[in-house]
Amino acid sequence: MGRDAIADIITSIRNADMSKNGTVRIASTNITENVVKILLREGFIENVRKHQESNKYFLVSTLRHSHRRTRKGKYRTILKRISRPGLRIYSNYQKIPKILGGMGIVILSTSRGIMTDREARLEKIGGEILCYIW
Repeated sequence: MGRDAIADIITSIRNADMSKNGTVRIASTNITENVVKILLREGFIENVRKHQESNKYFLVSTLRHSHRRTRKGKYRTILKRISRPGLRIYSNYQKIPKILGGMGIVILSTSRGIMTDREARLEKIGGEILCYIW
């Protein structure tokens, strides 16, 4: 049985956020690199660097707000996997959901690569809904 790379990313980020750990180490593949680039561009991740250990590449990411969290202002990044290997969820560009009225993002896998919901609506492309982030 294969591994679900996107679910691994989501679980790693969620666990690091809950444990107040500032860094996450993710196995580097084309899909994970594209998803991490989107998270970096949208401001959910502060820094990303590529690290090599014995012919295997890893992405080491620093989470945003993890070191600035106080008692009063609890900030949690919520990631939710939508399409999974057992049940694929597809949408055309007109029916891509808006998360929190546009405050969150939807990551889609389209014929032109992995992109956010805003980019997909601008290019009028639908695809597989990978995850929601807010």
